[in-house]
Order: sequence, then structure tokens, then C-alpha cells
Amino acid sequence: MKRIVRAVVVSAALAAGLVSVPTSASAAGTPYVPGTLRPSVSQATQDAALQKYYDFWKKNFLTTKCGTGTYAVLSKDADHSFVAEGEGYGMTISAMMAEKDPQARSIVDGILKFVKAHPSVNNRDLHAAEQDANCKSVNGGDSATDGDLEIAYGLLIADRKWGSGGSVNYKAEAVRIINAIKKSEVNGTTKFTLLGDWGNDAEYRNSSRSSDWMPGHLRAFAAATGDSFWDQVRTRSEAAVSQLQSSYAPNTGLLPDFVVNTNSTPKPAPAEFLEGPYDGKYSWNACRDPWRLGADAISFAGSPAANQVRKMNTWIKTTTGGDPAKIQSGYSLSGAKTESGRHPCFTAPFAVAAMTDPGSQAWLDKLWTAVSSWTPDATDYYGTGITIQVLLILSGNYVAA
Repeated sequence: MKRIVRAVVVSAALAAGLVSVPTSASAAGTPYVPGTLRPSVSQATQDAALQKYYDFWKKNFLTTKCGTGTYAVLSKDADHSFVAEGEGYGMTISAMMAEKDPQARSIVDGILKFVKAHPSVNNRDLHAAEQDANCKSVNGGDSATDGDLEIAYGLLIADRKWGSGGSVNYKAEAVRIINAIKKSEVNGTTKFTLLGDWGNDAEYRNSSRSSDWMPGHLRAFAAATGDSFWDQVRTRSEAAVSQLQSSYAPNTGLLPDFVVNTNSTPKPAPAEFLEGPYDGKYSWNACRDPWRLGADAISFAGSPAANQVRKMNTWIKTTTGGDPAKIQSGYSLSGAKTESGRHPCFTAPFAVAAMTDPGSQAWLDKLWTAVSSWTPDATDYYGTGITIQVLLILSGNYVAA
């Protein structure tokens, strides 16, 4: 599986299986690093915004039509009805909503059942990255690293919330997948994540996706397995982020969707490397970086991500004149607009970056307003899933496994 094209493709029959149960919300997350900013609105207001998006997500993107006891997340804006990153998002979101939704555990268990029913052809402990409207694996049946990273992390959150003594041993399931990621989705020499379990060949073995460099996930994997390998993967990517920012984005801090030359000096991928003309730009994959790096910065004191995302925050606040409505859908690493128009997957992650900067309270509050007042789109699984995860962080409901 070598690409995900974001286009609306979904069956009406599957859409008929959508489910939703409104529930209450209250903050139940990991304490943040002292000095972390939070929106200047009440906890009740923050929880209400999270609840609104979560209920919308359940109603529009969660289906039970792929088998008895299963749940699966519909990816209406991808080129197939189900993609691995969506199932990972669904597992993480539901586990973090454990105190607020009595269905949360059933959803996590149901997504896990779907994932296990669709193993990769290359490593059966990984998830086949794409399924069609009939819930059948397609496009080669191999994996996508971002999906497996998130599925494993969601299982670790489930273990934190419910323990592993019930019908599902969440910790054991997570460790099984983490070990498979190590075997098939990380270059053992360079310690960079691969694009999938298909990526360890001459063309792709020295490339990676910057949005897979999630330091919080890698910390959690090291803790869960006791394997220092994951600390090596984390520190290697942390160094690469700083190097890429210094060499290619000194004024913006932005990172490219894809990175090549990971066996020597990492650099942005050329155009059309994998998905399109913006493969070496800050585009539809890298838009997640301020959120992923920011989550580590506010959860772990001394994280290198703090300085890295502050660079991004300083630039976007300045280039927009403090107006979130001016955030565009993609930039070159020097800051030139690549695509026009607003999209939540570009706006929302910058709110997490703003949380790391003591001088950005007013900017964070504007971003909060922009994110929490956005009208959700029933065809936009990607933007909705990212918005919910950002709202989990903003509202204090985020869990660092």
C-alpha cells in the first residue's frame, strides 16, 4: 500500500450502520508540564466542545456493518472506505473517552476485532492498510506504519483505562503489534520508521514520513516493552526534526510530508515521491506534526519537541497576523502557500503548538475559538478525527500512555 488519496468514497449501505450515543464529559487526562497553556474558557465549555465533536464522529464515521461484534471507522475522504490510520484514531479516541462514553470499551474491542480480521499479507501482526466498502482488504493488503503506530498506542491507552485482566489483554495485544512494527516497519540500521511493511526495499528503505515521528508513542512503546530500541528510534527522529528545521525551514520550523536520505543526512522528498507534487512540502501528512510533537512537549518535561513546535507556533502566529482564519492548506518549508483554503487538519494542530509558548495565550484562545466553533463535515473523517484529538488535548482529557 503506497498511497492514500483523499477523496469521497463510501457506500450507502455502510453509512446505514452508523451509531451514536450522547454522553457526558469531564477532564480525566494526564497532568501537563507546568507552564502549559490552556484555553481561557471554563472546563465545562471545553468538555462540551469535545463532546459535540465526539458525538458527531460516532454518528457519521463509526459503523458496525463489518461483522458481528465489530466496529470500524469509515474514511469517507480517502480512496477506500476504511484505512488503517482511521482505525487507529478510532481506538485512541474511544479509549480516551472511557469515562464519558459507556460504549467506549465496546468500540475499542470492536475496532480491534476488525483490525485482527484484516492482517497484513507481509506480517500478520500488522493491519492491512485499506479495505473496500464490502470490508475486504484491497490495494495489496500490506500495512501503513502510521496506522499500526496508532493502533498500538490506542491499546496502551485502553490498558491504562481498563487494565488487561478482562476479555481482552490490551497490554499483550499492544506489545504484539509493537514488536511487529519493530520487525517490519522500522529500518533496523537507521532506526527510522518505514512507510509500511512494504517499504524495506531499495526504493523506499531510506525514507520516512515525518508525521510518524511521534515521540510520545515511542516513549510509550519503550515503557511497555522494556526495549531501549524505541528510545533509539525516538532520539533519531528528534535529531532529524531539528536538523530539517535548521537546514530547510529556519524561519518556519515546518517539516515535509516525506523525508529521504535517512541513511545519511535526511532531506525533504522530491515532488511525486509517493503521493503528489507536495511530498516535500508541509502538506496533508505533515499538518499533523504540530499536534504530535506538541503532545509530547506538554506531557514530558525536557522534550526536544518543545523548542521544535515553538518555532512553528512563532511563525504561524506571525504570518497570519494572529488570525487563525488565514491558516492555509499547505506551505512550502520556507512558508509560501501551496494550497488555498481552510481545513481543520491544518488549523487544529497549531493549537497544540500554541500550548507550549507562554507568550501565546491570546493566540491560543483565538485558535480555540476557531477549532471549537468549526462546523463539522460529515464527509471529512480526517479533519474530524484530528479535531477530536486536538480537543482531547486542549480540554485536558488527553492521556499519555
